[in-house]
Order: sequence, then structure tokens, then C-alpha cells
Amino acid sequence: MSLLPWLSRRPDDRSPVRAAKHTSWVSRLGASLSIPELEAVRTRRGMPTPTTLWPLTMSAGPASAFIRRAFQVSDLLSGLLALAGAFLVLNLDELPGDLGEFLALRITVEKILLLCAFAVFWNRVFSALGLYERLRIAAKGQKLARIAAASSLGTLPTLLFVLFSASRSFTIETVLLFWAISIPAVIALREAVRILGTSPSDQQPRDVLIVGSGPRAQALCQALSEPDRASTSDVRLVGVVDSNQGVTAHPVRQHVLGTLDDLETVLKRTVVDEVLIALPIKSCYQQIQDVIHTCERLGVQSAYLADVFQPSLGRVRYEQTHRFAIGTVKVVQDDFRLAIKRAMDMVGAAVGLVLLAPLLLIIAAGIKLTSPGPVLFVQRRYGLNKRLFWMYKFRTMVRNAEALQPTLEERNEARGPIFKIAEDPRVTWIGYLLRRTSLDEVPQLWNVLKGEMSLVGPRPMAVRDVSRFDEGWLMRRFSMRPGLTCLWQISGRSNLGFDAWMEFDLEYIDNWSLRLDCLILLKTIPAVLRGTGAQ
Repeated sequence: MSLLPWLSRRPDDRSPVRAAKHTSWVSRLGASLSIPELEAVRTRRGMPTPTTLWPLTMSAGPASAFIRRAFQVSDLLSGLLALAGAFLVLNLDELPGDLGEFLALRITVEKILLLCAFAVFWNRVFSALGLYERLRIAAKGQKLARIAAASSLGTLPTLLFVLFSASRSFTIETVLLFWAISIPAVIALREAVRILGTSPSDQQPRDVLIVGSGPRAQALCQALSEPDRASTSDVRLVGVVDSNQGVTAHPVRQHVLGTLDDLETVLKRTVVDEVLIALPIKSCYQQIQDVIHTCERLGVQSAYLADVFQPSLGRVRYEQTHRFAIGTVKVVQDDFRLAIKRAMDMVGAAVGLVLLAPLLLIIAAGIKLTSPGPVLFVQRRYGLNKRLFWMYKFRTMVRNAEALQPTLEERNEARGPIFKIAEDPRVTWIGYLLRRTSLDEVPQLWNVLKGEMSLVGPRPMAVRDVSRFDEGWLMRRFSMRPGLTCLWQISGRSNLGFDAWMEFDLEYIDNWSLRLDCLILLKTIPAVLRGTGAQ
């Protein structure tokens, strides 16, 4: 069942015929898009019912739960490989000479139990030292020190290998060599996971906004504002929002951006990856609900401090410890499939650039020979979480096209904040051909390779257009990475109005899956060949 009927339900301004047309497209795409958790009526425009959108999760991993699990696997793999490497290096002369001798080796239950004990202890030590926490407030040097400490402590169980080695092939020298190898091995594999599992744009610090000004908010501000951590931490303080007029604490006062009533405005104008709610639950329950709803509507991930109750004698235990235990409200699906999507982007973009290189050179030569100006048109566009990036296209207009746009505003044919003219006088004749075939978009494969864009996702929007957004729910389209193609692209493009475009973007975000991405990519080919809605 498609969500589009609810997305398009508005007071007296939505034609049933138009809504039915969008719904029929989704039904043709496939009934498999039905997701039980999403079968709920939207309570506000552009925002699903808060209790059924995404489950609340106690998350203590890095940027995503998948990356945290990948670190756990890579750390264990590093330990086992380092252990095997150290043992083999010091016992080269005693290795089996052929397959028969290898198969004749005895593997006892005792050795298996020792290896299992080592594996469990190894990962537990890394976890205890906070190496799997999601918002670790620490400098890179401190992280390396933690890895070294974890590897050193994790070496202790290998002393049992020496005691239980009947052949004396596992010695103290093996333990020392394992310790020396394990530290660089862990660092190297972790870096490999970080590179393969995240794009360069994902590896920058996460911008965090704090809601509240009480003791817990002050502790958060203090931790995020310390000079030795602020420049190298995984998280970066954007500011504080609270309605408390009597804020006196210095860490909070100097970062105040506004009141709770200003939260939507702050989120619309500021790059924020996550909102940390530090309001007292007893006296501010409704305000906390309002903050979560606002964040959902604008597509910003929110989190609340989980230490709700303060016992007088007992101690609260969190299964995944953190200096500030938090619960997270996800606004998009965040699991291992995002890593697969990123891998598809990297492979697709690299292969596309290589295969299309001759065509790109021909197009570049054609542009250069037929009109004065650069080959590429480079413009700032809004990306994931409203971060600006430079988007590349082949130039299809005259050199001073942007300077001429204010003089053409009165001829704008598009409704809403966007600018479209069917017969734009700035377009060159070769630019017209490139636009009809969508070849002008091919240089964005470089943006995809850099991680600023994806093969599939909401189209990146210009600064001019976003600055004219008058409703907060439109910002939710920036909760996913922009793409080369999307539902709007294969459904008529410029033939559709702005409202339909935004609805298709939210439809994609709410129903995203790898299968949907593949279907959109397949349908992009005939859509490009037909040239429907291309301007």
C-alpha cells in the first residue's frame, strides 16, 4: 500500500485525479513497497505518526549501528589474524610440509575453548574501553591510546596458551610478537572499515544541537566545548536551544541560538546532524514531545538522555555504556543496507566514468567549440542534512546565466520556490541537446564517487530554491543523500509540479530499499531515452 494518498491529502488544494495518478505509478512499481510500520495516517503534513515511524533505539555505535558491528568484527578479525601471524612466524620450521601432514594436525577441544575465551575477552575489552560508542567525545590521539590499551589488555589471555602448550610451540616470544602486531592490525582494519563503510563526507564531525539548559545540558556543553576535544572530536556543538530565561552557566549561555519556539527556524537554517534533548522529563514532558515531532517533520535525527530517573541508593546499568546514555529517534532507515548502497554508488560511479570517458571528452570539446566559457557548470547545492557541496554539470547555458536569472524571474513558469522556463533563452543549442538526453548530469558521477551524492536519491536543490522554502516539512527531503535519479526523475520531471516533486521525494525516503533503488535505476534508462519532462 502506498503512502502517497496520505502524503498528498491537503485541505482543498489537492486534486483527487492528480493524487490518483501518483498512486497508480507506485502501484505499477510494485506492491512490495508496503512496510507495516509505515501503514499509519500522517498526523501532520510531511510527517508520519511519531509512534510508528521508526522504533526508539538505544544506540551506542559509531555513525550507524552497522559500522559499530563492522568495527566489532574487524577488531576480532585483527586479533585472530595477528595471533595466527605471530604463531606462524615463530614456527616456520615446524609447519606441515604437505596437505597430508596438515590434515594430521590434532585440534583439541582444549585449544578451541582457549581460542573462544580469547575472542570473547578481546571484544569485551574493546567494548569496555568505549571503542564502540556512537558519540565518543575524544580526540584522535585518545582513540589510538584506547586501541593500544585494549590490545594490550586483550593480550593477557594468550598467556594461557603458553601454559597449555604441550609442544612448547607457543612461547612468551609469541605473545610479545602478537602484541606488537595486533595494535597496527586493529588500526589498519578499522581504517579500512571506515573508508569502505562511509563516504568522505560522512567522516567529518557530526554537528549536534542541544535542547535544554539544565545540569545535564551544561555537562554536555562542557564536554563538547573543551578546547582539547572540540577540534578533533567526532561530534561538534552547533548551539543550544531552550526557553529558560535564567540561563547563567557559561558553557550554555555562550551557545544559545534561541528558544524552543525557534527550534524549527534553527533547524531550517543550520546544518544539524542530531538534536540531543536534555530537558527534564517531569516538568517538560510536552516540550520533549514537541521537539521530537519537530525533528521528525524536518527530517533531523533526535536523541534524548536516557538517565531519566535518579535512584538514591541503587545504580542504573546501561547495557551499552556511554558517558551520556541516550535513546535515539531515527528518521530514516539506518542499517547495513546503507553500506551496500554506498558500495553500489562507488562501483557504479567508477565504472560509469571509465566507460563514458570518450563521450565526456567529445561533449567537453563540443561545449568549448560552440560557446565561450568553461566546460563545466559548478554550483553550490544542498546535500545530506543541508550540507552545501559543489555539484558538477556540463554547462548548457551561456556563461553569465546565473547573473541573468533575476531578469527572468517574472517569466518563471513553475509554482513554488523553484525556477523553470520551458524555452529558457539562456540555453545554448548544444545545451538543449544535452538536457534532452540528460547527458549534462553525467559529471555528477564524480559527486557520487566523492560521497556527496548517491546514484538514487532526491535531486540536489539550489541555494536560491531552498531559501524560499516556507514550510518546515520540506526540509525532510534532506535526510537522505541527494541522487542522480529519483522517483520524480522517472515520473515526468518538469511536467510535474513542485508539490508532486516533494511528495515523490518523501515517498522515496519513507519506502527506501535496495530493491527500490534498482527499480528506479532500471526505469531511468527508458525515461532518459524518451526525454519526458526534460528541460
